[in-house]
Amino acid sequence: MYPTKTLKEKIRLFMIILIPILITQVSMYAMNFFDTIMSGKAGAADLAGVAIGSSLWVPVQMGVVGILMAMSPIVAQLTGANAHEKIPFTVQQGMYLSIALGIIVTIIGAFLIDPILSMMELEERVRHVAKYYIITIGLGMIPFFVYNLLRSYIDGLGHTRTSMVIILISLPLNILFNYIFIFGKLGLPAFGGIGAGIASALTFIINLILSILIVHHIRPFREHRIFKTFLKPSLKEWFDQLRIGIPIGFSIFFEVSIFAAVTLMLSVYNTNTIAAHQAAINFASFLYMIPLSIAMALTIAVGFEVGAKRIHDAKVYSYLGITSGIIIAFIAGSILYLFDDQVARLYSENPEVIALTKQFLFYAIFFQFADAFGAPIQGTLRGYKDVNITFWMSLVSYWLIGLPSGWLLANYTNLDAFGYWLGLIIGLSAGAITLFGRMQYLQRKLIRKYS
Repeated sequence: MYPTKTLKEKIRLFMIILIPILITQVSMYAMNFFDTIMSGKAGAADLAGVAIGSSLWVPVQMGVVGILMAMSPIVAQLTGANAHEKIPFTVQQGMYLSIALGIIVTIIGAFLIDPILSMMELEERVRHVAKYYIITIGLGMIPFFVYNLLRSYIDGLGHTRTSMVIILISLPLNILFNYIFIFGKLGLPAFGGIGAGIASALTFIINLILSILIVHHIRPFREHRIFKTFLKPSLKEWFDQLRIGIPIGFSIFFEVSIFAAVTLMLSVYNTNTIAAHQAAINFASFLYMIPLSIAMALTIAVGFEVGAKRIHDAKVYSYLGITSGIIIAFIAGSILYLFDDQVARLYSENPEVIALTKQFLFYAIFFQFADAFGAPIQGTLRGYKDVNITFWMSLVSYWLIGLPSGWLLANYTNLDAFGYWLGLIIGLSAGAITLFGRMQYLQRKLIRKYS
């Protein structure tokens, strides 16, 4: 990161930060995609087991990763304030915290996995695959959390290209591991869907090893001497990081888990409707990688400028990010509108599923517009370390506005299953508008304070 003077310089720096983040996020999304596709080749029960396991694992995973994302604005603000001497202690404590969170999640999961799966009416093979997929992927949980902590530190310094390189190395390895463990190659037994969990755990470990080697040996990270001398754990620093991280983590958890809730509510509809919903959600999730990446880039850029008390520059970055999101939303919306049939056919050859998917994709156009406006605002507020309002608005917009209004529209209008999507659009839009007001209030307040 470095100070910029003109809008042209800001656009250039923002793109330097954004593009590697986008490539990283798409690559991480591709890992889950290949887990699902390759497990499906092993059999329907394996595909179902991995789908169930992922639906339980991903919300928890993303929630904890959200907590650890607090490191990005913390490091960005320390860098902007030229307080580099505080970074090693902060990162080390974040590593301790990520290990502690991993242990807590592991213990809770050990007690809950069987009761939760027993509540579901699953075939024995599906339950077996789901259980051991979660167990095997859980073996890489602590390395995964520590890696994401180090990634947030690396990104917070503005070196997002480094994170991109790590994930581009590990993605093909993940596909190779899937091939070996799912289908039983190199003399190993065919684990089916469980093999996807083994492959992911190994990939998480490799990501951590690569991150440690880079941080320890490559400039500018080695100048912080993160792994040179380890200090004692500091509960005070843990709580300071959790004060920022917990609202971020729960915001992401509410966002991810709402889709699982909608899928559960859609279980009363026929198989073709559920399949079409899943196809449209899958593609919408892919498109969401763009505003999510913009949000992560804004957290870094805004945090850096706020740390240096350049509040006007932070404001320029925030509107640059929001404008970028809206422009990309227009492009993505046009693609969805013009090529809805081609997109739908990527997921199914069933004419009814294709027709229903195209209808869901029409709602996805407005869905991703709301995301494109709201996600960059969330990223901006995280850069300001103003995270509590994001937490509450995620709770209110998704669970108190979006889901109830979706249920009402689905059950008391002729929209049926599409009512849930319209409800989510309403909730997302309400949250984005409210957060925009919060961002403007905060910017005016800081400009008055430092002008």
